Amino acid sequence: MAKESTTIDVGEPSTVTKSSSHIVVDEKKKGFVAAAAGGGYKRGLAIFDFLLRLAAIGITIGASSVMFTAEETLPFFTQFLQFQAGYDDFPTFQFFVISIAIVASYLVLSLPFSIVSIVRPLAVAPRLILLISDTVVLTLTSAAAAAAAAIVYLAHNGNSNTNWLPICQQFGDFCQATSTAVVAASISVVFFILLIVISAIALKRH
Repeated sequence: MAKESTTIDVGEPSTVTKSSSHIVVDEKKKGFVAAAAGGGYKRGLAIFDFLLRLAAIGITIGASSVMFTAEETLPFFTQFLQFQAGYDDFPTFQFFVISIAIVASYLVLSLPFSIVSIVRPLAVAPRLILLISDTVVLTLTSAAAAAAAAIVYLAHNGNSNTNWLPICQQFGDFCQATSTAVVAASISVVFFILLIVISAIALKRH
């Protein structure tokens, strides 16, 4: 009796499965590369943010200290009157000192959030907190600098319509100190604008 042989035809592996698996792997690689690239430039922004905050801390502390120590006494006086000018003689300058001191304290407290943004550049929460807080503090800094600048302008130029005479011809050192403090506060305003722009760019998805 003849034996019949049975042949089983095994087809070639499906190329569709292979190609689809390659596509998935390629997409994952592209995703990893894009995430690494995004984290790289965001880490760079976070480092720049940290350095700006350090510089702003020095400027705001300097501005508050210079205004706080601004005082001058004229060498001539009478028996009942002494000519003296100090920051505490002007409520606007008092507001400036307190406000800029608060701003400097905030900048110190914001450093840990900036460090977290460096370590985790793709984290959204710390960057969003910094964006909102910087915007609020920018308002306070601008208000203090603008109010003090108005008083400094009157001290230098006076106002002929109201017969307010300039005092900087007599209190030159006092006016120099207050002007320096206002300029420093104005520089810190520019720094805060840069910080807000950095946070906005870092929060973009692409």
